[in-house]
Amino acid sequence: MKLYFVRHGRTVWNLEGRFQGAGGDSPLLPESIDTLKKLGQYLKDISFDKIYSSDLPRAVKSAEIIQSQLTNPCPLESVPDLREWHLGKLEGLKIATLNAIYPQQIQAFRTNLAKFDTTMFEAESLYSTIQRTTQFIKSLKDSKTEQLLLVGHGANLTASIRTLLGYNEALLRKNGGLDNASLTILETDDFKKFTLKKWNDTSYHKK
Repeated sequence: MKLYFVRHGRTVWNLEGRFQGAGGDSPLLPESIDTLKKLGQYLKDISFDKIYSSDLPRAVKSAEIIQSQLTNPCPLESVPDLREWHLGKLEGLKIATLNAIYPQQIQAFRTNLAKFDTTMFEAESLYSTIQRTTQFIKSLKDSKTEQLLLVGHGANLTASIRTLLGYNEALLRKNGGLDNASLTILETDDFKKFTLKKWNDTSYHKK
């Protein structure tokens, strides 16, 4: 099976440099709607069996835009398990401000999640956000499908995908996270071993 992962399009809070977890949401920027249409065109000839989206509005809207461009119609279902990491007190606050107050913690969030103290911010634990998403992905083993599109969020998908690939906590964000409207592809035969076919690809809208 091939799993196509897309991070939602760029939002107002992304533009403003704010933390945007499961407890916050902001609208897609007009230009990101155009970008998502291009992504949909790039994917249009792939016969997806189904699209799964996080149930947060920015992800659902992103999934709907991509879905509208596909040649072969397929159903879309929104699921809570694909929600962004719930970031507690960080939600909606400017990253630059928090970086000045908690430089070590914000650095840890960006580069070494093993050192990120979720309790300090009353955030969802790293284990929890990874577990709910990876368990949902593994549950798709019984769906008897060949190609699925999953639309979610940057922090959660970065950690979850790399966990499926066998990375430990300290390395989940070592090489950065996923860009808005980026495409990542995994392949698996047994949902135990996953092979990375494409990572954080945004080349489709730069051509």
